[in-house]
Order: sequence, then structure tokens, then C-alpha cells
Amino acid sequence: MKLPAITAALLASLAAALAPAPTLAQAWPSKPIRLVVPYPPGGNVDVAARIVAPGLEKALGQPIIVENRAGAGGMIAAEYVARSSPDGYTFFFTANGPLLYSPITFGKSTYQWDKDFVPVSSVSFTPLVLQVNAAVPVKTYAQLIDLVGREPDKVTMASPGAGTTNHLVSELLQARTGARWVTVHYKGNAPATQDLLAGQVQFNFDQVSVSLPYIKDGRLRPLAVTTAKRVAALPNVPTLMELGVADFTAETFTGIVAPTGTPQPVLDKLHAALADVALDKEVIGRFDKLGAEVRTMTPKAFAGYLRTQYDTWAPVIRKINIQAN
Repeated sequence: MKLPAITAALLASLAAALAPAPTLAQAWPSKPIRLVVPYPPGGNVDVAARIVAPGLEKALGQPIIVENRAGAGGMIAAEYVARSSPDGYTFFFTANGPLLYSPITFGKSTYQWDKDFVPVSSVSFTPLVLQVNAAVPVKTYAQLIDLVGREPDKVTMASPGAGTTNHLVSELLQARTGARWVTVHYKGNAPATQDLLAGQVQFNFDQVSVSLPYIKDGRLRPLAVTTAKRVAALPNVPTLMELGVADFTAETFTGIVAPTGTPQPVLDKLHAALADVALDKEVIGRFDKLGAEVRTMTPKAFAGYLRTQYDTWAPVIRKINIQAN
């Protein structure tokens, strides 16, 4: 028996509605994904993002766009992502400072790391090295401290931004030793490194991943590292703890967080893809050559790590009264 046209149309619509639909995780992604980096190209965070991006493209089947939005200690990028649609196409590829500390140092509560973002995973962990321009007449940490004591207004330290791990380590060392130097803030690692190499500033604390090429070619001289044990890539460089600065360790992490409200299936799929990329021998090798370790965490573990970092360093920032200037 032939059904009336309207009845046939209703039955077709009902059948379509009841037919199995692809899950959100299966449907995502259907367009390019942006990893927003809070610094200019060339720094530690940017390099890490560009190392993992090709693997993520292959795993997810969509272009991964690394987008640099520098400024305000990383807050410009952080605010942008926090206010973005939580649709799974905009993520924050961040480090310690922009995510956790910049709101404190800049005195702006425009976002909160534990309310406006949800963790996806860590990506890499990198020790820092205290280093000087090769033209600076010091060869040891003790000689640098002595120079600072004699000429405090003439010795300048390059910071990639207020509230970054590099800046916090500098401030904490000053508080621990009583030494004082002039801090010059830049909009990211790359311009800070350029001025250090040009001799516009005398020294800095930088990620080993950024510093190694310049240390190897003799343009920068390493004096100490911030790890509890010596760094394999710089075996002859002592730790600050070896040099008498008690209980002094610091590292920079990179990781991915998403705007709060991003669907859990999307977060799970991105985390799984990143975990696979982190096992790729070529990716591991590229991070190893930079003196960094690629290591992913589950969202829960990464959230716990972020809490520990915040609870460790936020009181230091407030006690020392570190402010962006």
C-alpha cells in the first residue's frame, strides 16, 4: 500500500533521527586546530609546539596551526584562548608563567588557570641554565655574583617576560643571595636571546633547549643549571645547589590546556594523539637534542602537577612582591 507523501516524509525523518550517529570524538576534528603560543617564534614553548604539531596533524587528520600571540607575560594569548569557543579547535600551548603566574605579577585577574582552563596534557620539561655573554669577563657563578656586587647598576639580566619561570628564578636567586641586578623584560625568549647574543644585556636564565646551540658555538658561557642533578647535555656545568644555593631547583614545562567547557571526548582524543606522538623516536630525539624531555601526563595527573607548581611558586611571587614593570 502506498503511503501518503507527508507520512513517508515523517517516517524518513524519524528513521534518520534514530539512525546511529557518529560520536563527537569520531566527528572531531573536521577543520584545522589552532595551538596558541604565548611567545614569539623561536623560543622554548614555540619550538616544542612545532615539534609535536606534525605528529598531531598525522594522528588527527587536520592541519595544526601554531599561532603566536605574544605580550603581557603571555596573558594576551591566555585571555584569547579562555574567551574562545570551547569547540575543540582552539587550545593554549603554554608554559609555567603565562598559565599560572602572570595574573599575579600583572595584578590582573582576567583568567584563572584552574577555572577558565581544563588540562589536556604536559608535553615537555626543560631545565634552565644561568649563562653569560661570552664577552662578559666572568667564568664562574661566584665571579658573576662578585661582578654584580661591584657594579649592580651595570649588570643586566634578560627576562622573556614578567612572571615567566626565567624571571622567577632570577628573582628568587636575588632574594636568596642578596645580590641585585637590573632586569630587562622582553616579549618572549627570542628577542631576549638576540639581545644577549648582541651584548646588549650581560646574562640570563634560559631553557637549555634554547641555549645549547649558542653554548656549543661559544657565544654564551654556562655557569650553572637549576636542576637537582647535572644536566646530561651540559655535564661539566654545576648545579646551583652544588654551588651553595640550598634547595634551589626549577624547570619549565610546556603543555596543552583547553577552554573550560571543551567536550570531554575531544580532550580524550587529543590527549591520546599527543601521547602517541610523544612515543615517536624522532620526536624524542628532537627534544633530547634540545636538552629537554618529552613526557605526557593524563589530564588528572597534569592538573595535580599544575596545582603543585602553583602552590610552590605563587607564595614566592607574593612574598618577594614580583610585579611586572
